[in-house]
Amino acid sequence: MALRGSRKKIQEDHHLLEIEGREVPLIVRRHPRARRMILRVNTAGEGAVVTIPAHASSADALDLARRQSSWLCQHLDDMGERIIFGDGVIIPFQGDQYTVRHRGDVRGTVWIEDGEINVAGGIEHLSRRLGDWLRKQARARIVSLAHHKAEQIDKVPARITVRDTRTRWGSCSFKGGLSFSWRLIMAPPEILDYVVAHEVAHLAHMNHSPSFWDTVDRLTDNAKGGRAWLSDNGAVLHRIG
Repeated sequence: MALRGSRKKIQEDHHLLEIEGREVPLIVRRHPRARRMILRVNTAGEGAVVTIPAHASSADALDLARRQSSWLCQHLDDMGERIIFGDGVIIPFQGDQYTVRHRGDVRGTVWIEDGEINVAGGIEHLSRRLGDWLRKQARARIVSLAHHKAEQIDKVPARITVRDTRTRWGSCSFKGGLSFSWRLIMAPPEILDYVVAHEVAHLAHMNHSPSFWDTVDRLTDNAKGGRAWLSDNGAVLHRIG
């Protein structure tokens, strides 16, 4: 829950590290609420991000990245290259792989046929049009599923939003608002089902108590597998689009 009042600005410094024979872009992010240094791969871009407390120095962040160089390089390799929406690229949709095809001979629509996601219109509009379509598909599926699961525990979400969140696949506010990442539409259906069940369960339990997990298990059969799948594959979804 955000506090009202003045906010200290998050500061960022950009560096280029030489690690194990490769140049790795590194963002040092000084966050006023950070309590310790945290290194992670930059799923939204290239390289890595180190979040540090206000009192820490950039030198400390660089030292952390160098000490964790093997871990960092391995995770960068595991993520692979970014996939930019374009003609001929292969992207996941509901767990299956589809080839994106530009259809300049057709106007204003996106459709699936024979293992391909066809995107009509000018090639310059393909990326935006495909992204909008994926978001629309995600919202339709998530909203329907969230309301269905909420009914099972006699709850009603205050609102449901679908956005491009980077740190969480879903969240539930104290006022009962649910928020989800549109990228879940690229994951297998059972993974999306788990995330929706997890956040809907928070409408009844704003914690991770045994009662909460019992509710999750009531709402989905995929709790354990869902957590494992996102841990192993979630970063890849952030590299698409």
